[in-house]
This record gives sequence, structure tokens and C-alpha cells, in this order.
Amino acid sequence: MAPINSTNYGGETIEIIAFRIHDQEFCVKTTSIREIRGWAPSTPIPHSPPDVVGVMNLRGSVIPIIDLAYKLGMSSIVANERSAIVVAEVHNMVIGMLVDRVSDILTISATQVQPVPEVTASFDKSYSEGIIASEAGMICFLNLTKMFKESDNDDLAA
Repeated sequence: MAPINSTNYGGETIEIIAFRIHDQEFCVKTTSIREIRGWAPSTPIPHSPPDVVGVMNLRGSVIPIIDLAYKLGMSSIVANERSAIVVAEVHNMVIGMLVDRVSDILTISATQVQPVPEVTASFDKSYSEGIIASEAGMICFLNLTKMFKESDNDDLAA
């Protein structure tokens, strides 16, 4: 497998934030991240989508909290004192993503990102920009703009 061309990322290096969901490592570009917060209970919203845990007050703004594990098709996260909320801006909307814990903030070479292999013809790999193989294991590189489509903003803001 050939690595993704570094020009896809506008340079030779990419800054990422890595986090764990269950026993798997994921990451996103730091450019979309506003802050990382410790876990605090959120307020549930009746009839919200199943991946929306609830909402929280972030310095006067009410933001939705997304169970990122559920959004990725995994079993929901059971939040605890080690859990974190990764606050991101996607399509001009601020969201909080519940993760088990934040692992690291790294600068990697764009050539380290390998394409997601084809699994089946019906496999939708649009949520992932690629896979980063490291000595510690594999990190799935998530694409937040494809995970949270602009049409989702109306559902999340409701």
C-alpha cells in the first residue's frame, strides 16, 4: 500500500490528537479541536439521535455531546473519571465528543498515514482518512467533516 501523498494535508507534517475508545486508538487533526475537557455529566435531550448523550454548557454556549463510540458503530462509552470530552468545531458548529481518554498530541509525517484497506464493496470508509501504524499499534485517523455532515447540524442543534 502506498502512503497518502503529503500534499493532501498541505505539508509534510500533521498535528494530531490521539484518544482511546474501548481498546482502540483513534486520532483527528488538531486544527479542528478547540479544547479538551474532563468528563462532566450532560443534560439529556428527549428524542435526540442515539449518538447524542446530551448537552452541556461551555462558557455560556450549549453544545451537544456525542458518544463517539456509538457514532463509530461500537458499543456506547460508559463515562467515568478518566473519560474526556474533546471539543471540536465541525462545519461551523461546536460539538463535544465523549472518548474514554485522550492519549497524546503528536506531530507525524504525512507519509505515515496509509489508506484504509478495502474490506468489502459495501464498506464505507469515508469516516477514516487512513491508518497510522506505529510501534505501539495502529491508530485510525478520523475525518470529522465526513462523520458530521452539514445536514447533521440541524439535528444536533435541535
